[in-house]
Amino acid sequence: MPQPEGEELERIRARRAELREKYLRPREGRAPTTVQGVHHLALICKDTEETIKFYQEFLGFPLVELVENRDYKGSNHFFFDIGNKNLLGFFDFPGHDHPDWMETIGGVQHLAISISAEQFDAAKKKLDAAGLDYLGPDRGVYDSMYFRDPNGVGLELYREELGIFDGRQILD
Repeated sequence: MPQPEGEELERIRARRAELREKYLRPREGRAPTTVQGVHHLALICKDTEETIKFYQEFLGFPLVELVENRDYKGSNHFFFDIGNKNLLGFFDFPGHDHPDWMETIGGVQHLAISISAEQFDAAKKKLDAAGLDYLGPDRGVYDSMYFRDPNGVGLELYREELGIFDGRQILD
């Protein structure tokens, strides 16, 4: 995807500055959120077993439920524990021909998952041993590894505590 440059890039940056000034409130002045948190993110998979093997057996996210989708007969709906009482869910849709993943408006660009320094090092070794391509440390982004699951979903393993972004506390 081509990146903006020159005057176009300056317009984009100026617009971001306007939005920050208009909407971004200091932490101490922000109203509390109106929700309890993310219950689950539901994505679509090509193959249930392949997805379970990747998330549970490879990444170490325990499978905690596997049921029939209440909205589509024969479809699986299953969940992985991704910590902090958050769930990562998937559906499959047997007999329905979904296109391969693509980056588009409304799609998931990536899911960033907080990980400890020890888990980060272990995950890097696993990715290397499996020959899975990832980006991050090779591009100067030392606290992140970006890769795709078997369904094309972008994942980021982020060596950062929850509520912190780029070394700055943004949530209490």
